[in-house]
Amino acid sequence: MEKGKKGIGLTTQIFIALILGIVFGYVFPAYGQALKPVGDAFIRMIKMIVVPLIFSSLIMGIAGTGDFKKLGRLGAKAIIWFEVATTLALFVGMFVANTFQPGVGVALATGTDVSSAAAAAKKTISMVDMFVNIVPTNIVDAMGRGDMLQIILFSTFFGVAAAHMGAKGKPVVDLAISVAEIMFKFTWYVMKLAPLGVFALIAFTVGKFGLGMLIPLAKLIGSLYFALILFIILLLACASLIIRMNFFQLLRAIKEPILIAFSTASSEAALPIAMEKLEQFGVPKHIVTFVLPTGYTFNLDGSTLYSALAVIFIAQVYNIDFPMSTQLVMLVTLMMSTKGIAAVPGASLIVIAGTAAAFGLPVEGIGIILGVDRILDMARTACNLIGNCVAAVVVARWENELPDEVLKLAYAKNYDD
Repeated sequence: MEKGKKGIGLTTQIFIALILGIVFGYVFPAYGQALKPVGDAFIRMIKMIVVPLIFSSLIMGIAGTGDFKKLGRLGAKAIIWFEVATTLALFVGMFVANTFQPGVGVALATGTDVSSAAAAAKKTISMVDMFVNIVPTNIVDAMGRGDMLQIILFSTFFGVAAAHMGAKGKPVVDLAISVAEIMFKFTWYVMKLAPLGVFALIAFTVGKFGLGMLIPLAKLIGSLYFALILFIILLLACASLIIRMNFFQLLRAIKEPILIAFSTASSEAALPIAMEKLEQFGVPKHIVTFVLPTGYTFNLDGSTLYSALAVIFIAQVYNIDFPMSTQLVMLVTLMMSTKGIAAVPGASLIVIAGTAAAFGLPVEGIGIILGVDRILDMARTACNLIGNCVAAVVVARWENELPDEVLKLAYAKNYDD
């Protein structure tokens, strides 16, 4: 991201817009709701960047190495770290749910939406279908739908083929390089509108749902936010011990995409700027463009943690005995069912409903948390982003492509900003 002239930085602008949006939506709820089209337009502008950026960047990164074995090694290391992170997220969610017991004392009259819960319970996420659907039948259709895994698979094979073509493939690779650079510049233009988009989205959320909705489920909200913060601290500590680096400098470097992910509750909205910030931090482009989009399908730490906490929350609300042995089986179930949920609309709800039904819990309990789901979604989306940025850095260090010398320069730059 280009540095502008002296003045209020983009991160500060976004934070101020976040606070002003809350105040505006609370004081003028009708006007706050009327701002929804402005927020939607900003999200759509971000989404139109994502596909060409991922496609061109991945081709550029892969063609730069032309090493299919290296790509396979990257994928294997990324999957290993994804499993470590999501397993930790599940255990943290279970620990906090049992420690704080957010469902105890919650009145069942808190606006249970039985129809939404029942609809979610009827849906399932098939692991076999998910893996088959990774292969696109029509890449244009996949791009139109924004199916990130299908785009990644096609771009990977396309990049390897372009690299193997040598001189004949060079014009295509050069075109991909040009498109990627243009899209990063495009992102810089769009991010100038981020404060306006964040203001509109937050004003709409508060104007529509109000702050009063937070009171009955304050314990659930507090428990989830505490669990996510605890998970991030533990994740950063584990990663720091394993690959010997200061991850708090990474948080400083990605503060803008974190704020955008939190305020918009959209992973896609934060993806382009997160990619750019990671590259500025020193992570090679081919690792960023591979690990980050893949992580948004296989490494949704915040959503995974939330699923574990929500299922136990439902058991507590209905005062149903849910022993630790059963909870451990639930974690194994969630470990499998949460993979690939990003590609399914409302997938977190489906996973929670399906898991609750599988363990004899009332799926109607989902309706209790629907009223505050937007507030919960903001936190878990930010956690998803942080988890995937950490994964990209871990894989880069694991591959010895982020040496100490580069990190020292990144640390110095962050202190200067």
